[in-house]
Amino acid sequence: MRVFAVVLIGLAVELLTLVWAAGTWGFLPTLGLLVLGGVVGSVLMRREGARTMAAFAEAMRTRRAPHQEIADGVLIAAAGFLIIVPGFLSDVAGLFLLFPPTRRLISRRIARRSEQREREMTLNLRYGRPPTAGGVVIDGDVVDIRPDDIRPADPKPAQRPELT
Repeated sequence: MRVFAVVLIGLAVELLTLVWAAGTWGFLPTLGLLVLGGVVGSVLMRREGARTMAAFAEAMRTRRAPHQEIADGVLIAAAGFLIIVPGFLSDVAGLFLLFPPTRRLISRRIARRSEQREREMTLNLRYGRPPTAGGVVIDGDVVDIRPDDIRPADPKPAQRPELT
């Protein structure tokens, strides 16, 4: 629900920004800036995507876990989506994700947050607290079935009594 609210607010702000820009600069300059942002973003996305693929291949060749390269790939894909969406703010956010220093800051923050969540889950399990998924308690039973517990099916189907 929170993501939906953020998307709606983002769309409203984008629309207001576009209306303001078209009213201030005119329609053609606004359209030109949108196209220019898309072209520059596409060029940067291609370049950074190629660099990330080369770094991924190098990590695989040296048998190193490609954690950073995968995070970069995901963030570059998100940047591509933001650049495709028409609007100045989404273009700026997409370009922000395409520059390696800012992309590293964001990927490190995401990694720290996931490590913190992992630690919290480990502590919850260690101290017997029920696991949670987004604040919802998951309650259930574990059923252990071994192969010798399974009986084979009856080879003859049951005969139905004849009705008279």
